[in-house]
Amino acid sequence: MSGNRRKAFLISAALVGGAMLMTACQDSGTATDTGAAQGSSSATPAGNAATPSGSSTAGSGQGTDKTSDATGKGTAGGAGSGADTGNGEREPVGQSCGANDISWSTRSETQAGGYILIIAKAKSGITCVLPAALPTVAFGSDGTQAGPAEQTVGKQITLSGSTTAYAGVNPKSTGGNGGKELDSIIVGVGVDDPNPVSLPVGTITVEDPIVTNWHTSPTDAVPFN
Repeated sequence: MSGNRRKAFLISAALVGGAMLMTACQDSGTATDTGAAQGSSSATPAGNAATPSGSSTAGSGQGTDKTSDATGKGTAGGAGSGADTGNGEREPVGQSCGANDISWSTRSETQAGGYILIIAKAKSGITCVLPAALPTVAFGSDGTQAGPAEQTVGKQITLSGSTTAYAGVNPKSTGGNGGKELDSIIVGVGVDDPNPVSLPVGTITVEDPIVTNWHTSPTDAVPFN
């Protein structure tokens, strides 16, 4: 073989060897890419596996909502609590009236031997509840307090607008000439009312006084002995 041919053969062999090396590198890169792709593909189920976990979390949230619903129902049931009406039922209680929430007046009546009718209306813009309890009515500097004229507890009354409540006071439930002379009474909504009011009633004789429950009709507020 001549020198020129030998050179051409060596150059050709070198080119073929380089091409084979490049092909091997490409194959290696392809294998790497394929492996990475397979790794990514195999990672996908792991990601999907996290999805049920997320669903589980959502389920947990739904459980919380159900708990919240149950609480709400408990609250709704609690609305049944309130003042005992005396007949086994309870009435829900709103904002209780204080004596300073009310416009007061009185008038003298002749029925049942004579008594004082207490008239109560809510002041403008106020809505409040007179509890199902005896009005607190006291007399004189010694605070003589009226006892119950009725055997049962009345119903609570919501005062608002033109709604009016009435209670009848008999300042002297005994016979004879005993008693003390007074010209005013002190009225409160319950014994703990911080702002009882003094109402003028003219001259009255007080001995063992009694008072009715609150009523929405004046004819129901007559304090019979």
